[in-house]
Amino acid sequence: MIFVTVGTHEQPFNRLIKKVDDLVADGTIQEKVVMQTGFSTYKPKHCEAHKMMSFDEMQQNLKDARIVITHGGPSSFIEALQFGKVPIVVPRQEKYHEHVNNHQVDFTKLIAERMDNIIPVYNIDDLKRVVDNYNQITMTKNSSESSNNKSFNKKVESIVDNLVKE
Repeated sequence: MIFVTVGTHEQPFNRLIKKVDDLVADGTIQEKVVMQTGFSTYKPKHCEAHKMMSFDEMQQNLKDARIVITHGGPSSFIEALQFGKVPIVVPRQEKYHEHVNNHQVDFTKLIAERMDNIIPVYNIDDLKRVVDNYNQITMTKNSSESSNNKSFNKKVESIVDNLVKE
């Protein structure tokens, strides 16, 4: 199962929801896809979709998923990491009116460079390649099995603190 979450930010993230739905429609993704679509206005036709989910539902989907695809909100991809997943992170972008600025892009780049435990996708057209090659890509990443969650959380906390100071 693939789990997609876009968080609770009030701007739609139709670009990601539609792309995953299209990948199911064209047969690229052949397994079940469950989506938390938030305030997105695009209604998936080929995936199980929920606007919002309870904490327990989110946790269960993160646990059950083979692949987690998430927006660039730190809470979402940190949760995936805590379940031992290497998340595909598609940050919301200002130019598509998905957020008020590009802080998700900046944060995703920072974590990808410093921690190397996420798979960033900045161009939505790259998502097909990443999903197709997910297992091979994850073997090149620092997974939670080989890294210490406490250490990771401290590093992320430090990064966030430094970003807030700037």
